[in-house]
Amino acid sequence: MAISKIPSAGFQDNVKFRNIIINGGMDIAQRGTSSSGITSSGYYTLDRFRLNLSSLGTWTQSQSTDVPTGQGFTTSLKMDCTTANASPSASDRLLFQQIIEGQMLQYLKKGTSNAESTTLSFWVKSTKTGTNIVELFDNDNTRAISKSYTINSTNTWEKKTITYPGDTSGAFGNDNNASLYLGFYLGAGSDKTSGTLQTSWVANTNANRAVGQVNHADSTSNEWYITGVQLEAGTASDFEFLPVDVNLQRCERYYQVLADGAEHSTANLCTAGQYTNNGAYGVIRFLTIMRTAPSMEQVTGSDYYRFRSGGANYNGTLTLGISTPRSFRLNLERSQADIPTGAGGWIGLANASAKVAVTSEL
Repeated sequence: MAISKIPSAGFQDNVKFRNIIINGGMDIAQRGTSSSGITSSGYYTLDRFRLNLSSLGTWTQSQSTDVPTGQGFTTSLKMDCTTANASPSASDRLLFQQIIEGQMLQYLKKGTSNAESTTLSFWVKSTKTGTNIVELFDNDNTRAISKSYTINSTNTWEKKTITYPGDTSGAFGNDNNASLYLGFYLGAGSDKTSGTLQTSWVANTNANRAVGQVNHADSTSNEWYITGVQLEAGTASDFEFLPVDVNLQRCERYYQVLADGAEHSTANLCTAGQYTNNGAYGVIRFLTIMRTAPSMEQVTGSDYYRFRSGGANYNGTLTLGISTPRSFRLNLERSQADIPTGAGGWIGLANASAKVAVTSEL
């Protein structure tokens, strides 16, 4: 389903939502504020930001309060190398990414003679100096462009601004699928570094994507921080600070925590009723309409979830029933058939470690 587009004229500071990036100030962390022992790709802490990682060290990712002084930021993302890989294999890689829907990008007019240039600005800090690569990858047309920036001083916040020309070839799909990948390289093997950096929009050649990239995984002393990520049409403007409720709602299109075990004594997921003698069903309406029908994520364990009815607890396991972008059916199922016929009540959490979320991430 298409949504209304941001007008393309102007892009002055009074234009709201000019930042294509969601959660660029690293404020929202629904999954948690720290994750250690990371060795593979996935979403770990900061909402909307994904690691693309293959065999290039072990990492701890966290939300940090180390930020540029006097710029209005309160949080950053920190990557801390805990197991080094100083000699990457050809296919090794590590990127910090955000993936963007095509229908969010139509005002860039990509694939036409009026294609807009885009400017990326961000603050970065690292123990390791040298050349780094930031890539825009057009997933719809397999086109890409890479630009370099230099970290000049160790352990010092530096602001970087990079402009990418408009691409007159290959329109983004006007849909809710993954169209544009913004990727900050932290390291890459020869599969992506052995050619010539592709600094103009071209049909992608993997060997040209990250040429010159330093290896942030070559020492356990390495740390890399980033905040204030803004990608916008035209020239750079000041970072767009959004109210926390607006920022959270934008993140919830892709990921929502429905109940957290910290409030398990009162965390009711939904009202529910007996469906079979070993199962109860309820319906949850989401806080925000999601990008697509989501899947469910949960922390599982013995007696983590329950159907409570008539003062009795019926512990069981949760499964996902019918799912739509607006709601889904939640099932609680037991091994024994002892739920009274016609029983009504609610499905909730029974353990402080339990947690239920839904995801429609790209």
